[in-house]
Amino acid sequence: MKSILQQQCEQLAAARYPLHMPGHKRRVAPAPGLTCAAFDLTEIEGADDLHDADGILDAAMQRTAALYGSARCWYLVGGSTVGLLAGIRALAPFGSRVLVGRNCHKAVYHAIELGHLTAHYLTPPVVAEFGVYGSIPPASVAAALDAHPDVRCVILTSPTYEGVQSDLKAIADLCHAKGVPLLVDEAHGAHYLPLAEPYGWRGGAVAAGADLVVQSAHKTLPSLTQTAWLHLNGTLADPAAVERELDVFETSSPSYPLMASLDGCTAWLAEDGPAAFAAWRARLDRFAAAARTWRHTPVLGLGPERADFYAFDDGKILLRIGAAGAGYLRAAGFEPEMVCGPNVLAMTSPCDDETALDRLAEVLARRDEAAPPVPRAGALLPAPGPARCTIAEALLRPACVCPLGEAMGKTAAEYIWAYPPGVPLLAPGEEVTPAFVQAAAALAADGTALHHTGAGSAQTLAVLA
Repeated sequence: MKSILQQQCEQLAAARYPLHMPGHKRRVAPAPGLTCAAFDLTEIEGADDLHDADGILDAAMQRTAALYGSARCWYLVGGSTVGLLAGIRALAPFGSRVLVGRNCHKAVYHAIELGHLTAHYLTPPVVAEFGVYGSIPPASVAAALDAHPDVRCVILTSPTYEGVQSDLKAIADLCHAKGVPLLVDEAHGAHYLPLAEPYGWRGGAVAAGADLVVQSAHKTLPSLTQTAWLHLNGTLADPAAVERELDVFETSSPSYPLMASLDGCTAWLAEDGPAAFAAWRARLDRFAAAARTWRHTPVLGLGPERADFYAFDDGKILLRIGAAGAGYLRAAGFEPEMVCGPNVLAMTSPCDDETALDRLAEVLARRDEAAPPVPRAGALLPAPGPARCTIAEALLRPACVCPLGEAMGKTAAEYIWAYPPGVPLLAPGEEVTPAFVQAAAALAADGTALHHTGAGSAQTLAVLA
């Protein structure tokens, strides 16, 4: 069934001959099978304007806000990245200070860089069995707020790329008691909404009262890649400031097919969501029951490490099976989301085939009988070194390249991360520590390619001259 917004766009498109963009004139499909040209509009009369919405786009965004229970919702056609850039810029004036989860996505670091912000990090404990970040304790947020009373906002990620959640309600209450807004990168949690709560998806950022919440609809819901939502709650975030920054960071020619995809996703959730979430829960429960019988295949959240974090989204299946295990899955017809060090991530969604996880469990059971266990992750997430200057300052100063082994004690002039998940292991302006060098070597030994944003390479690093 077509969404309301798609129907409205098609009606507008059929009413007159287009003497306007886009160039396909709704006659030539951009690629075989790509049928969205029929409603690929621009901001003509009646089509509204995403950057000054008061018509059909405003109505669509209100439908999504009502479904999630937020005060406002903005459609994003630049992914969660544009929501994070705009949201952080709206909350944190140029040159100010912020509290940031160390496990945030690179887009958060780019916002810090562009705003010349000083970041004080909240570094979560590491789940040793898998070498991934755990939950951020509310007590650490409270202590950081006391230590840095001038911060303009707190920025956290929950759930993480691997599915670990933090106690957002407790953290939001702590922030609001200090008058500090909380921005949550919930890119991997767009399925946390009221109608999903009966099926186990509780603790989402909107319900917790976070002031700004960024969600990638395309990651776990039926919406096209590059589509996302930005939700607003409360009075600590100024909606006019948010809209101004969206004007800065988002295209002035937003895609109507992408926006129709978001409205269609909203309609799907409202109509089919409860049944789809119930079926998803049943599939996950069957998979978990099978996984508990395996001897050599640890699954995050099904072992004793569950006590190390606040809550977990078991729609993410993180397996400690290494690169060889990922190859085994590929040979059996499954392509995982991520392979990083000893970990392999399988992402599920309410749109999975009814038997897909049963088949995955059968493949993993066969491997479990034949393959030896993969060693624990080790120290793959080094604590950040002391900050010698801000990220922006480090990127503006002269740099040189030196061998990685000689970089210890110097100041980094580039980001280093594995992508995915795109969480920096090292940020510009930080002291290069022995722990970072050891982690980089361990990841390389496991076959994980690290991305350098400067002139460094696998064996070298860009540092301040």
